[in-house]
Amino acid sequence: MRWVSLPAGRRHRSLASRLFVMQIIVVATVVAGGSVLAYLYAAGRTEESARRQVTAVTAGVADSPAVIAAAEGPDPSRVLQPYAEQVRRDTGVAFVTIMSPSGIRYTHPNPKMIGQSFLGHIEEAQAGHAFTETFTGTLGPSVRRVAPVFGTGHRVVALVSAGITVQIVDRQVREQLLALVVLALLALGVGGAGTYLVNARLRRHTHGMDAAQLGRMYEYHYAILHTVREGLLLLDPHARVALANGAARELLRLPDDVEGREVETLALPETLRASLASAAPCVDEIHVTREHVVVVNKSAVTSDSRDLGSVVTLRDHTELQELSGELDSVRGFAESLRSQAHEAANRLHTVVSLVELGRPDEAVEFATAELELTQRLADQIVNAVAEPTLAALLLGKAAQANERGVELVITPDTRIDDTVITETIGSRDLVTLLGNLIDNAVDAAVEATGDASSKVFVTARTAGDDLVIRVADTGHGVGADAVEDIFKRGWSTKDGDRPSGRGLGLALVAQVTARHGGRIEVGREVGAVFTVTLPVARKAPA
Repeated sequence: MRWVSLPAGRRHRSLASRLFVMQIIVVATVVAGGSVLAYLYAAGRTEESARRQVTAVTAGVADSPAVIAAAEGPDPSRVLQPYAEQVRRDTGVAFVTIMSPSGIRYTHPNPKMIGQSFLGHIEEAQAGHAFTETFTGTLGPSVRRVAPVFGTGHRVVALVSAGITVQIVDRQVREQLLALVVLALLALGVGGAGTYLVNARLRRHTHGMDAAQLGRMYEYHYAILHTVREGLLLLDPHARVALANGAARELLRLPDDVEGREVETLALPETLRASLASAAPCVDEIHVTREHVVVVNKSAVTSDSRDLGSVVTLRDHTELQELSGELDSVRGFAESLRSQAHEAANRLHTVVSLVELGRPDEAVEFATAELELTQRLADQIVNAVAEPTLAALLLGKAAQANERGVELVITPDTRIDDTVITETIGSRDLVTLLGNLIDNAVDAAVEATGDASSKVFVTARTAGDDLVIRVADTGHGVGADAVEDIFKRGWSTKDGDRPSGRGLGLALVAQVTARHGGRIEVGREVGAVFTVTLPVARKAPA
């Protein structure tokens, strides 16, 4: 068996394709959102870093003794201009401006601006407090720090301002943004590649079907699985149960947690376990469980050259097997009647011939002797077995056995009244049990001798609340090493205690006995002796 993928159709996008598009959108959205957040965070951190940098520079310059001494000297610009430029170059800020308390520049990156008023707010610094602001000066917008320079007596002798232009800050942010864009594109590429690989695998497993098609397939699968009368088992390549429908659970009495368990661990007949665990297919194999006769078919399942396990179908053959047994009995009765009619015709010709020969006394004696013999057996069976179905079975089996040269002997202690057959043990089960035991015994007797000494002894009686059925034959008997195997499907006396694939009768006997809580004992006298004991609850006589 091979799984064939269904066409997805031109108007339908497969589930994998839809998930791929959705995942790409999600990944792209996450990456874009992360990039924006990272950019905003980096911009904030860059501006904060600029503020900390200018704060450190202004603090260092304001606390420098050389700056304090020069600010109190006669020519501050001559001393402070080279100093300020050296600090600017060393720290990487845009400007370091030292000015008088009134805001007249002592230093500036552009010497032409020295002596002019500082552009910005200085009131707070004049009051002795440092502050930070963003202001547009001669070099453009900048993040700047303005701090007082204290001289002797803790008086403000100068002001110092250090700043970084917004252009420099933007350049630093752009450099970080470029790195963020590269990382975002890399993350998007990796995420897209991973999503593609995952969806390619999903596409293979879903056979390119979309969600609607998968939903319909599940509905069809569920409906078929639970509405068919046949049992269905799916086994994986390691002979573990992957799925079992309700009919299979009912036929094999499987536990609720059967999925995932190995076939070898299930409470099934040994021959059935071996057949299910084997890799070989099987066609219409008959197996006997505790309560059912099951026809088993198994075939392997592959997809794209991959072994997916096997599919097992189970059909209940119990009723058909019982009807087949009854049909065999009816056929046997018909054959017996045909044979008896033939024998009666021969005897009638004999009687007529004796009369024509003028020997009427001999004719009467011959006819009466044959009639008495036949009537004696019928009377014995009818008197001993009050149940008409069993009586008819024994009469038919006696005639069949007689045709094969075997005498069927009903022992004197046989006695079954009509209160034994109850609703729990019906006549059909007793016909199956007793008929198969007699057939097996006749086969064994014929195989052993095949002459006039071949006999089968049948006893059916009640002992307290038990029904005891005992069938013995004059065959070779059952070997001690074969006692455990004789009730398995396939064992037959026709093959000398060897499994032949034909024997089903004794397996059915074991099934009926187990179903009614009885027991089977196998012994040996002249040949084999089978004793079946069934508990019965007698029904009240009418």
